[in-house]
Amino acid sequence: MKEYIADQAATLDHPVVSEQEWTEARKKLMQKEKELTHLKDELTHLRQQLPWVKIEKDYVFEGADRTYTLADLFDGRSQLIVQHFMLGPGWKEGCPGCSFMADHVDGALVHLLNHDVSYVAVSRAPMSDIIPFQKRMGWGFKWVSSNKNDFNYDFHVSATEEDIAKNEMIYNYDKIPVTEQELPGVSVFYKDDNGDIFHTYSSFARGVDIMLTTYNLLEMTPKGRNEDNAMNWVKHHDKYETKAPEASNCCH
Repeated sequence: MKEYIADQAATLDHPVVSEQEWTEARKKLMQKEKELTHLKDELTHLRQQLPWVKIEKDYVFEGADRTYTLADLFDGRSQLIVQHFMLGPGWKEGCPGCSFMADHVDGALVHLLNHDVSYVAVSRAPMSDIIPFQKRMGWGFKWVSSNKNDFNYDFHVSATEEDIAKNEMIYNYDKIPVTEQELPGVSVFYKDDNGDIFHTYSSFARGVDIMLTTYNLLEMTPKGRNEDNAMNWVKHHDKYETKAPEASNCCH
């Protein structure tokens, strides 16, 4: 995205000091890290204090086994996270960046489901395009199609024909040129005891970095993210030369 600032080229030409000097430098940095932690806590509180918008439109989604209303996607829970997954009609595979995001979901899914949160990916592609790609990637989260409703357009993650004609769309709460017809995002919804549904939060562009645990790990390393442009190194996980190791049972 346009606001992305690339890491400076990593250099390993660092000063080498004694353990005592390193510890003093580390303690100074830790104070900054604590400030960031407290700021994050404050932002989380402010996010939870945002006003809500009641969803008035009846959205019906195509699923692998049946159709679903937006209420159905909560699956008996009061909170719902939706990943706006970039997979448009006729695409042979999903966006690598959105796939990178999706790779972080299944490990957390059991915890979310047992903490009153459902998680669903939504794409404009029909299920006939979604199912083979999801099977290829091996993901277990629910994925539905918004191909026959306005969900993607209403949440400004897909460009309409009118947007394309005038080369302008609303994305991340601003007007931008239409460079891609599908764009990434995350939206959150709440369903109350009366069954009313409310839109509580959405984040787009680099705002979805919160999903990417891989980046948190990389940022602890000497080379950091080590990229010239956002996600320019990311591939679908089945396209890397080095594959993920099989799970080990050596501890049992």
